[in-house]
Formats: sequence, C-alpha cells, structure tokens
Amino acid sequence: MHFTHQNISQADFSKFETIDQILRWRANHQNHQLAYNFLEDGEDHEIKISYGELDQKARSIAALLHKLNSKGERALLLYPAGLEYIAAFFGCLYSGVIAVPAYPPDPTRLQRTLPRLMAIIRDSQAKYVLTNELILSMSEPIQEMEPGLKNLHWVATDSLKNDSSEEWKEEDINRDEIAFLQYTSGSTGNPKGVMVTHKNLVINSAQIFERLENSSTSSFVTWLPIYHDMGLIGGLLQPLYGGFPCTFMSPIHFLQKPVRWLKAITRYRGTISTAPNFSYDLCVRKVRAEDLKNLDLSSWELAMDGAEPIRHETIEHFVKTFEPCGFRRGAFYPCYGLAEATLMVSGGKKLTPPQSVNFGNDVSSRKCIGEGYPVSQQKIVIVNPETNSQCSAEEVGEIWLAGSNIAKGYWNNPEETARVFGAYLDNHEGPFLRTGDLGFVKDGILFVTGRCKDLIIINGLNHYPQDIELTVEKSHPALRPGCVAAFSINHSEDERLVIVAEIDRQRMSSTENPQEIEKRIKQEVIKNHELQVHMVQLIASGCIPKTSSGKIQRYACRLGYLSGSLTEIIN
Repeated sequence: MHFTHQNISQADFSKFETIDQILRWRANHQNHQLAYNFLEDGEDHEIKISYGELDQKARSIAALLHKLNSKGERALLLYPAGLEYIAAFFGCLYSGVIAVPAYPPDPTRLQRTLPRLMAIIRDSQAKYVLTNELILSMSEPIQEMEPGLKNLHWVATDSLKNDSSEEWKEEDINRDEIAFLQYTSGSTGNPKGVMVTHKNLVINSAQIFERLENSSTSSFVTWLPIYHDMGLIGGLLQPLYGGFPCTFMSPIHFLQKPVRWLKAITRYRGTISTAPNFSYDLCVRKVRAEDLKNLDLSSWELAMDGAEPIRHETIEHFVKTFEPCGFRRGAFYPCYGLAEATLMVSGGKKLTPPQSVNFGNDVSSRKCIGEGYPVSQQKIVIVNPETNSQCSAEEVGEIWLAGSNIAKGYWNNPEETARVFGAYLDNHEGPFLRTGDLGFVKDGILFVTGRCKDLIIINGLNHYPQDIELTVEKSHPALRPGCVAAFSINHSEDERLVIVAEIDRQRMSSTENPQEIEKRIKQEVIKNHELQVHMVQLIASGCIPKTSSGKIQRYACRLGYLSGSLTEIIN
C-alpha cells in the first residue's frame, strides 16, 4: 500500500502499513511540530528536530541507500545517543533496508564489547554500517584489528546534505516484511536477532498507546539506550505514534547524575517515562537532599518499571523519597514485555497503585508485584513446560503468548524459531511464543516470578535467584544493589549455590575485611532460604556481566566463575 495524503484520525493509525508512514503523515500535517528534543549534555543543551526535519533527513539517508541497491540488506546502526540515530533508523525503513540497532564498541573495554558486536555482524550478515563522522574516525584502529569490520560499507550520515531528500523514491513495502532485527540481550547465551515486522511495530505501538491512555498532550522523557527495544519502541516510536514530544538524554549522563532524569521530567513536565528497576533504586541512593526542593514530579502519571524483576522495596523507597516532590504512588506502573513480542505484553491501569501478593514458602517469602493485564488482542497462557498442559489458576508455569505483536522468529535460525515461536499445548492449540519466563495469573493480573533457565534446584527444591540476590544485597551496606548474581554449579554430582557480588570498598568500615562480608552473606542465606552457600566471590564495582538493559547475566557470571575469568576479584 502506498502512502496517501489524507486526513486521518489518531485511532486509524493502527491501519497504516508501516511506522514510517506515520512519520510522513505527521511531516505533511504537523511539519513544524516538535518531534524529539535531545539533551546533549544531559541537562540544558537542547538539540531539537521537528517531524518535517526528521522526514527530510530520513529521505536523504534512504536516497543514498537506494543508490547502493540495498533493499533487503542489513545495515548496522552504530551511533551514540542522539538525533542522528533516529534519522538513520527511519532512513532504513524508508528504503526497505533492515536496520540492525547496535552500540559502538567501547575502546576502553574492547574485550567485553567487541565480541558481542562481531557476533551480531556475523549473525545478521550485515553489509552496511550507518554511523557518524566521529564514530567512523574512532573505529579505524578497531577495523584494522577486525577484518569483519573493515569489509563492511561504512557511511557517515551526518555528512549527507538534506537537499538529496528530493532524490528519494518511495519503496513498495509489505507490512509483513522485516523492519529491523532486535538482538536479544544474550543473558543466557549468544545474542539472537528477533525479526520484527512492520506489522508488529504498528500493532504493538497501537496496543501501547491504548493501554497507557496516551494522547497528543502526553510528554515523554527518557534516558534509555535507543538501541534497546524498550528505548527504541517505547521511548522513541511511541511518542511518534501518539504525536507527542520526546525529550531524551544519553544513558551515560543519567548514570553519572541520576537526578538529571528527574530534573528533565520537572522541566519538560513529563507525563510518562520508563526505566528498569535498578534506576529507581539509583535515584533513591544518589539524589541529594538539597536536590529534592527543586524537583516537581507532579506531572508524572506513568513511571513505568520493566525489563528486570520489579521489587516491592524499590517502589516503597522511591515513593517515600519523592512524594515530597509531588510523585504519586499510583504513578508507579509495573509492566511486562520482551523483544520477541515486539515490546509490551501487559500493563496495569493508569494511576492505579501496583498490585502485589505474597509469594514463596514460609521460610522464603517475598512480595511479588503484578505486571498488569494483557494488552488488547494479546493472549497469555501459563503452561507446565514439561507436559505442555495449561496450568490451573494461580499455578506457576511458563508464560506463553499469542497475538499479532509476536515477532516473525529469529533471523537465520529456523530450529530455535520453531522451538520458541512454534509451541503447541497438549490439546494442539497454538502456535505460541515460549517466553522462558515463569509466572502465574491472579484475578487477570500477570505476576512474573523468574526465568526458567535461572531457576536454582537444590535438594529437589526450587529457589528463585532474585530472592537470594535480594537477601545478599541486604546483608551488608558495602554490597552494591542490583549487582549480585546467584546461580548453581555441579560439584561432586550435587548442585551447589554460588554467589558473585560487587563490593564498594568506600562503604566498608576501616575495621572490616571481605572475609567478614562473605561470612555475613552465608549466614543470611541460611537464615532466609535454608541454603548452604558453596562459594562467595566478591568482585570490584562495574565488573559483573549485565545486559544492555541492566539485567544481571547469570549465565555469563556462571561461565566466568567456572573459567576463572571474572576480573578484579577482591580477597
């Protein structure tokens, strides 16, 4: 279907074939309206772009890609946070090129960042790299190290002239074609490219818009990495779909000073923002008392919390700290989603406080936070992963999904696609997407309890690693929150529990030593979980493997422990 210039209501946007058609509609009907505002320094240095300007920039990039006869090819997007990334993404959509969002390798941490990038390049069989002049110049020494990088066609899009936009010709793109490859975080293995179609993007954007009750008066503020699905689809595409502005900053600027996020919400009267659980904890720990008097969070209607286990303690601490700044408990919005479902699967009701239930046994119990109701046209079933039979009400099982937002599968991986995207119940109903997550449904609300592969089974009993990790974090103030991994290893034909934790020496007293902290950890785990800890390994800050969204990579931690490759071990 070719785009036609017609008046169309917001409700009809779900009928569009592709997301880029929505940008072109806005460029024609709201040419000068603000689309994105990038805070280059994380504070007050603004770089703005309107719908019309973004459309023109995207057409210039698409015209170049068209000259390269690149339709259907894969183009790696290697940019720092900024407007150029958004233009390149839409340039790919305009030209029928399959975008592959990625992040430039950190020259100071090549051993950790370059292997993942090369794995993505090999798997996607990318032919092009879209980037800017700065990244291109910095990459030249790395290209010499990696022939796979040198063999790609590199294009610095910030050097293109916008007048070439007139050379763009509209491609005939079917909504079932692949829009981009979203590479999974690789928390349990090698990254896999999720094939997200144009149809998936439009449908899930409509589902998100409806569930969050967004409108043209909404205002989005975010620091999330835009190469990650939550930052890209939730942070950048949802504002475009809804026709409201998005103000964003680099994740680095947020991590340096978390108060910048809250200051931006205050300044731009943000109504919606989303982040992983750890970021709310970080704000509680790092925002100074003198900063609170300058914050006004009364406009914040949806403080979305997702991408990692949502903790009851986090909600309580954040509300207690920021209620004096106008923050409302009902603004906290736990939600659930994953790349294989494009993004959002479930979420609560706007301005309704999060629901929680006690989960666990008498020895080890925690508050499990509800992650809302399924979005429209999203089917959720809880399944026994061993028998493929549907679980009874409130019984824990694997979360299976069906709906038009479910992606096409994994790029160039038919076996894994069949296993994950082609599951059937024992009554032959299907196909379903197997999420690999465990959970249950109570009163229509989804509760996520953990990952199938992360489940620790010792002496025939199931233990959730996040429960043990929370116990460890609380055992001593020098242990960094969100930086603990619990996993099991096979030792003398038995499963044994191992703890890897980051430690902040500055928060240790002068009379303490690491051995005392290890002893405290073991005591607390026995007390709260009736489990013996086989080994505690304390490592320096910033050394524990994490995904791009901040999740602990327990699989990578386990491999690092077994191989002895975990760096900066503290004795």
